[in-house]
Amino acid sequence: MQIVRCVACDGYGWQSDDFTGEVGDCDWCDATGYVYRDADGVDHRIPAADYGHVAAILEGLETERLHEMGYTGGAVHPDEQAIRQGIDPTPQPPTPLHGEGEQKNPVQPGGEDDQLR
Repeated sequence: MQIVRCVACDGYGWQSDDFTGEVGDCDWCDATGYVYRDADGVDHRIPAADYGHVAAILEGLETERLHEMGYTGGAVHPDEQAIRQGIDPTPQPPTPLHGEGEQKNPVQPGGEDDQLR
């Protein structure tokens, strides 16, 4: 069996009801975020007795999930966080070199192409 992210909660270990807003532990994975998947593709809860044996694997999978969400793993004092300094922390696309990526016939706002037909 392999350990995979729970498809019911996407690894979070909890779910929220879209209609009521109620939040609770995921019943599929027993709030761990991960399940065993057998050779037939059927998911099973990881028994509590197995946690000691699979802890390192679970830690690695959780680190991978956090990195997918953008977590870098480094702690930063709140005063040093870019967002608190008024800096946009989202990555910006690279600036094209002179002549690269320029439109041949750019549409001018308010011009003929901007009017409803």
